Amino acid sequence: MTSHSPSAPPPGAHTHAHRLRTARGEFAVVDVPPAAGVTARGVALLLPGYTGSKEDFTLVHEPLAARGYRTVAVDGRGQYESDGPADDESAYEQDELARDVLAQANAIGAPVHLVGHSLGGQIARAAVLLDHSPFRSLTLVSSGPARISVSQEQRVKLLRDALAVMSMAECWEAILAMGPPEEMGGPARGPVGQEHLRRRWLGTSPAQLLATGRQLCTEPDRVAELAAVPLPFHVLSGARDDTWPVPDLDGMALRLAAHRTVVDGAEHSPAADRPAPTARALADFWDGLASAP
Repeated sequence: MTSHSPSAPPPGAHTHAHRLRTARGEFAVVDVPPAAGVTARGVALLLPGYTGSKEDFTLVHEPLAARGYRTVAVDGRGQYESDGPADDESAYEQDELARDVLAQANAIGAPVHLVGHSLGGQIARAAVLLDHSPFRSLTLVSSGPARISVSQEQRVKLLRDALAVMSMAECWEAILAMGPPEEMGGPARGPVGQEHLRRRWLGTSPAQLLATGRQLCTEPDRVAELAAVPLPFHVLSGARDDTWPVPDLDGMALRLAAHRTVVDGAEHSPAADRPAPTARALADFWDGLASAP
């Protein structure tokens, strides 16, 4: 394992980057409390996607703080600044990552609103299926019912093949030579510069990328299982998505009897593409739960 110190937090007087101690180890987080003078309304745990990190939520922290929500964005095991083995893929089995999420929620102070983006949504789903009691609600952001689209699966397989014969640094150079990182299997664009994307890539465990990439390509449809869980659900996405077609996300929302949000002008990463309407949709959903019978 490698040891990291959480990087500098995004702008915001009360933003705190630290290591969250849990029963399953420490995880790097960005932790933002409700804004001064605003009544606290709840806590949300935010899980990033494949090749992502806690910084993917940078632009939604402050608008959610203004609505009274504490938000804790986390690097999962082996992801950017959270420790994890470089060679042991078994450490990143979905069940292991789901148990990490349960431990994170309990360390923050359950119950929490759980939000998972893309791969993070499928890990969030697995956590809820193991034990829904630490959670107040589940929001799946651009995260579909089963395996990813064929075009994205091909990109993930190319990345896995490269990781089998190249170092992380060599893979990064190859990714840059082929095109924009997010189009070639590298970290998605977001509210951070390319130097941060490079550091994030180099800080992530290759075993984590191999194991979770395989999960994305083989994930079964577990929507019926999830629908049986007594939690409020929210399916949020952009208006366009190459990883899971938007009609598939619409259908999943119907099967879950979930609240549905489509963020105009956003694609696979609504929190980065259109942070203001994304934050508003999240807070409106949570506020509605507080006022429901």
